[in-house]
Amino acid sequence: MSTNHLRHAQQCLRHIAAEWPVDPLRPNLQLKTFLASLADHPALSARAAAATSAIHQNRVSGRVPTPQVVLKPASMPLHYQRLQEGYEKSLKGVGRPRWKIFFGLW
Repeated sequence: MSTNHLRHAQQCLRHIAAEWPVDPLRPNLQLKTFLASLADHPALSARAAAATSAIHQNRVSGRVPTPQVVLKPASMPLHYQRLQEGYEKSLKGVGRPRWKIFFGLW
């Protein structure tokens, strides 16, 4: 890859890293830090920068829809709904009561 293409890929990756949202649940492990350090990697390719851009702009999920069989598995249909609720409650600092954890209730 020429130096001009490498510089463009580095700029693109740094721009994406700057815009990437902060993960409030894992403050010591941030994807934006990884992307910023990846921009300085000597083997960075334009293809890697384009893939990261596609993920950042959420272009992948539009082309490949997730089937309902995956979203609601037969063994536990409410799994992902509960996971989302748990994530939202943890951001607010609300935890499940210990008795619900003990009895396996949601």
